[in-house]
Amino acid sequence: MIHTFEAAGEQVRIPFARFELAGTLNIPEGSTGVVLFAHGSGSSRHSPRNHFVAGVLRGRGLGTLLFDLLTAREEQKDSYTAHFRFDIELLSERLLGAARWLLSRHGSLRIGYFGSSTGAAAALTAAAQPDPPVAAIVSRGGRPDLAGRALALVTAPTLLIVGGEDTVVIEMNREAYRQLQCPKQLKLIPGATHLFEEAGALEQAANLAADWFGHYLLSPAA
Repeated sequence: MIHTFEAAGEQVRIPFARFELAGTLNIPEGSTGVVLFAHGSGSSRHSPRNHFVAGVLRGRGLGTLLFDLLTAREEQKDSYTAHFRFDIELLSERLLGAARWLLSRHGSLRIGYFGSSTGAAAALTAAAQPDPPVAAIVSRGGRPDLAGRALALVTAPTLLIVGGEDTVVIEMNREAYRQLQCPKQLKLIPGATHLFEEAGALEQAANLAADWFGHYLLSPAA
């Protein structure tokens, strides 16, 4: 069981053309980098696993933005049809919109993407776009294979984290790893399954992510 809580932060509304998406923004004083979370299929900004990881990142001096990729109406429809959660282009556009909005407010920050499940494909697809620039990406139990041709266009250093017992997803990540042309690593968490529910598994994944983002997003002074 994951023991975590949703940290207090700035409750934000991220504007798009015809709607807004709700989010929670936390930027520690003096931080030079912020990580945007792209949650997995059937999840939301309230994901306890992502909140756990976000807490570890903030403990290392990194900012975090957890937000909904879908509107309330889309979430309701998706709960019946599972249509939107696999619309990688739509999810990546939402992530890009959130990153651009964030940089319009905090232009000096370095941006990172943390993606889980289908959110990892959205993060990699978004990162294939030159604007806004992305400093680093981490995928946890992700489906990077769903990013397709975008994989070869990603230039940001990318870390793929997979449970050592998540055999099907391991092969998907190995194939995606071969297609990535950027600085990259593939890390397996021994004994962990897809949701990293085993004792210590999520902590290991969170610390790997914090090391990766800390290296690429934080300045030496931070």
